[in-house]
Amino acid sequence: MTVPSVVIIGAGVVGAALADELSARGWTDVTVVDQGDVPATGGSSSHAPGLVFQINGSKTMTEMARYTVEKFVELDSFHQVGGLEVATTPKRLAELHRRHGWATAWGIETHLLTPEESAARHSLLDADKVLGGLYIPTDGLAKAVKAVDAQLTRARERGVRVLARHEVLDIRTEGGKVAAVVTDQGEIAADIVVCCAGIWGPRVARMVGMNLPLTPLAHQLAWTGQVPGLAGQTVECSRPILRHQDADLYFRERFDTLGIGYYGHRPMPISADDILSVDEAEVMPSVLTFTPDDFAEAWSDTQELLPSTRSAKVEEGINGLFSFTTDHLPLMGESPEVKGFWVAEAVWVTHSAGVGRAMAEWLVDGHCTTFDLHECDVNRFEPHQVAPDYVRARGCQNYVEVYDIIHPLQPMREPRPLRTSPFHPRQQELCAAFLEASGWERPQWYAANAPLLSGREIPTPGDWAARYWSPIVGAEAQATREGVAMYDMTALKRLEVSGPGAVAFLQRLTTGDVDKSIGSVTYCLLLDHDGGIRSDVTVARLGAQEFQVGANGNLDLDWMERHRPADVFVRDITPGTCCIGVWGPKARDLVQPLTATDLKALRYFRGVRTHIGNVPVTMLRLSYVGELGWEIYTTSDMGLKLWDTLWEAGRDHGVIAAGRGAFTSLRLEKGYRSFGTDMTFEHDPYEAGLGFAVKLDKGDFIGREALLARKESVTRRLTCLLTDEVVMGKEPVYDGERPVGYVTSAAYGYTIGKGIAYAWLPASLADPGQAVQIGYFDRRVDAVVAEEPLFDPAMTRLRG
Repeated sequence: MTVPSVVIIGAGVVGAALADELSARGWTDVTVVDQGDVPATGGSSSHAPGLVFQINGSKTMTEMARYTVEKFVELDSFHQVGGLEVATTPKRLAELHRRHGWATAWGIETHLLTPEESAARHSLLDADKVLGGLYIPTDGLAKAVKAVDAQLTRARERGVRVLARHEVLDIRTEGGKVAAVVTDQGEIAADIVVCCAGIWGPRVARMVGMNLPLTPLAHQLAWTGQVPGLAGQTVECSRPILRHQDADLYFRERFDTLGIGYYGHRPMPISADDILSVDEAEVMPSVLTFTPDDFAEAWSDTQELLPSTRSAKVEEGINGLFSFTTDHLPLMGESPEVKGFWVAEAVWVTHSAGVGRAMAEWLVDGHCTTFDLHECDVNRFEPHQVAPDYVRARGCQNYVEVYDIIHPLQPMREPRPLRTSPFHPRQQELCAAFLEASGWERPQWYAANAPLLSGREIPTPGDWAARYWSPIVGAEAQATREGVAMYDMTALKRLEVSGPGAVAFLQRLTTGDVDKSIGSVTYCLLLDHDGGIRSDVTVARLGAQEFQVGANGNLDLDWMERHRPADVFVRDITPGTCCIGVWGPKARDLVQPLTATDLKALRYFRGVRTHIGNVPVTMLRLSYVGELGWEIYTTSDMGLKLWDTLWEAGRDHGVIAAGRGAFTSLRLEKGYRSFGTDMTFEHDPYEAGLGFAVKLDKGDFIGREALLARKESVTRRLTCLLTDEVVMGKEPVYDGERPVGYVTSAAYGYTIGKGIAYAWLPASLADPGQAVQIGYFDRRVDAVVAEEPLFDPAMTRLRG
């Protein structure tokens, strides 16, 4: 096999890690270029304080942090002094218990500490100010510049070139592919270019016409003079790195002084174009002048928590630039427009080696096997999410919220609203409580349905689960099972696939057999080459060469675009269309009088183009709530008319509008999976209980060969659990005292009268009747494995 020539732009912790990982896999025709000196290039890696706290709500980010720690320890570039997070408020203490749950779920050792135990770990703490702590033994201080040097040294020994003081001026492309990197010292030919330029990433990406959603923001880091409690210390650090998230602070020792990082100040964004060059910068390009006034509150809070600092002074400080994205996650992957141009951006030291490994696997093998990257793919964004104003606003808000306690359902505050369905005016009239999904304003419940509560006993969940919730959610769910409800499904991605090669293309791309009669609807999966699930989709055949694909997001569109031949056309029709799900035992009573189509003859998983009153529609007999009904699509201009037509006709049948809260409850009662939550790239169909969607006898499709091997070695399963208490997702599951898995989706089942939680468990524990426990904050919740689906296992409601 011919090994491609690779140019890595940026010799910071990410570029160095990638060079090391690529060369270790035999790709040695690699050149690393940087405008600065090496290993201290002047970017964020050069001034980073180095604190590595591994725990993250994202399993992927935690795993990449763990790999980084393990590698840096091997490279003698890490002081493994541990990490300590302290709580000074009851809410933060509860959050530490939640974070302990994440760590347990993702396999990181942590210990919950009393105030006295916390002070014993970190002697500068005032135990009277602390309610508790979370200790992570494997956390510590990364020596970023040393790690850069060590990784580049290994890469050089394998043949990698490292060119310092080479400023990238342009990236030359030919025929939609990268051809060379143009520097101030000449061109470097390249088959692949990987942008690891950090805060300069947007500037470099623009060289190939790519709009990178990244905002550099200044972050304050100050250093004290001698702290009495550290006097005489001869090692750089001996106490755990420390976080005081209630005050947006973190701390690290430097011999007898203390470094203080602060996220509580006003956001200070800067354009990548305004960052000074290496030679222009007074210290380095990523270091701006310290602004003492912004630090005043931080110093006051520090002295309160750490009394020994009261006789010390802040002697120096910087406003250091770091990269922020719109969702706190890295930007990884290949440009959709220019083949061979890749990015590994918005990566902090904490995750750098993990990202380097992931990118190397992706480039060499065509997919990443170590980490699930669906959250990190740069092509995940909707078009509005890369608008400069949006990127800046979200980046600033994410800076403010770095240490905030974020609820799983908490929507972004600004900018809103961005996308509204045609039904939005009617939803406002019904007093909808809106959350946000991919920019869409999506009702969670409707206050107008409060009268439905009369005569119903809707249990109230605990405080955490009761946020962004109303008992109306339960009433809407029950009313859907009893009568008929309208659900706004507009936020779901819809793609049109057409052209002479459409059938062959979808047969190759999906696990299902879609070469069926016009009107057929097929549930199937998109797999990666390793057999992992990339998405689940519905494919409706609307014509001989025309299909409508119900997808999960922009990554599905990107995947299709990368694989489509010239005789296939893929178009995102979401913005120009809308959808209402009309579901419930009275759904046919409502809809049949409005159309000439015989809806009883329209079988389950069939579709038809027809009219509802004067509105041209596409009706698919699908139901993700487990009830009779249809997804009814029309163009956006006719959407309001469709709503009004259905609503007026539904008055005689007691129709209600219902929100996402009810939808989720009903979905889980029926056992329907949600991609990105219940299963991701790391899972295969047989583990996820979706083997029925795989038609191995239909011919070849992407991932088929890998799937044949995985089919025979299922060691874990997505498992339905019943509980007496509502949990929220990402909690650890225990068999006795042994952590064995984690929760994915959870909700209360208002039909069955039980809490429902889906969880990944060892196959040996996935049999119905198996008792386990879920770690929920500071408690254990009893759970039992249940046969699924919980509701209507004979499918009589759906097929009626």
